[in-house]
Amino acid sequence: MNSQNSEGATKDAEVPEGDTNNQPEVNQSPPPPEMRCITLLGFGGIKNTKVQKKPELKAGDGEILIRVKACGLNFVDLMIRQGVTEGPPKTPLVMGFECSGDVEALGENVTDFVIGDRVIAFCDYNAWAETVSVPAKHVYKMPTGMSFQDGAALPMNYLTAYIILFELGGLRKGQSLLVHSVGGGVGHAVCQLAKTVEDVQVFGTASYNKHDAIKNNVSYLYDHVVDYVQEVKKVSPEGVDLVLDCLCGDDVNKGITLVKPMGRYILYGTSNIVTGETRSFFSLAKSWWQVDKISPMKLFEENKTITGFHLRTLLFKQDKHEYVRGLMDTLFKLYNTGKIRPQIDSAYAFEDIGEAMQKMHDRKNIGKIILDPGLQSKDAQSASETTASSDSTEKEAEK
Repeated sequence: MNSQNSEGATKDAEVPEGDTNNQPEVNQSPPPPEMRCITLLGFGGIKNTKVQKKPELKAGDGEILIRVKACGLNFVDLMIRQGVTEGPPKTPLVMGFECSGDVEALGENVTDFVIGDRVIAFCDYNAWAETVSVPAKHVYKMPTGMSFQDGAALPMNYLTAYIILFELGGLRKGQSLLVHSVGGGVGHAVCQLAKTVEDVQVFGTASYNKHDAIKNNVSYLYDHVVDYVQEVKKVSPEGVDLVLDCLCGDDVNKGITLVKPMGRYILYGTSNIVTGETRSFFSLAKSWWQVDKISPMKLFEENKTITGFHLRTLLFKQDKHEYVRGLMDTLFKLYNTGKIRPQIDSAYAFEDIGEAMQKMHDRKNIGKIILDPGLQSKDAQSASETTASSDSTEKEAEK
């Protein structure tokens, strides 16, 4: 009896082949959409940056989700990759500090933007991605007619240039200034903004191979390897009113030497510590030990001012977003009147980030390097061209 009951129970439990009505239902939600981004896996060389796929972000409270169209590459990105900035971030991380694109979604409590707005944003990392979610206080509507590449080239370079020239430097009619790396993004911005002031004399340094392309941007141009202090003093024996230094190291001492009474020296970068693809402790140490001790009493006696400026600190640690917004509005007005225009050196696909970084390492860029998530990589372009050529050859043979 028990055996029969057991056998019957077994037969009852059997499900005919192909009958799935009694199978438990499994809820299979579609996977979240993914985005491509440039990730720094660890500090070191160019090989430590990889294009990866990650889940797309969502706009949090007070944030704007941006569909990125263009990103800016800056020298600080090379320093971040090498791990030579003060208080380096934890890796892995998505790189990049500025971008332009379209508003795709709005978080709660965002009132001044609508979906579809064309915008520029400062990001505390994460800009080098197909989408990024940014606090609304760091997002700005692009001027009508501005391209996405111009939008990505303008924020860090032109805001830095404006602050060091006018807010800190106090540049006025008839004054003179020395600016290093005049062929780079900030250098171009400084030259354009200086031309908005009457009778300003600009002395610039840049690699000799850039001179033909930028000689019309400045009054006097020197290769950085020459004794530019003596060259400047041949023209202006008293020196200059303003020195803008993005190099550090021994150029600090030279710059302070060149400052006139009542003049200003401003340090806004330390690119001398990047001498190769990977971090050099020697270059890092050399950049600092070459700087002479600065005596406040000597500054007092010589009527000179020394100032430092760090944009990311101003934005993300000191939270001066309202101050920055006012200056960005000023820059947009200058753009609309044609007084400033970013100089775009080149644009690269995300997959070609290594080549873009190498160009900046070699100091070969003239103006801004852009990263464009919509561009096809050079390898993909080559493969497409090869396929197209093969198809064309086959069609010719058929004829």
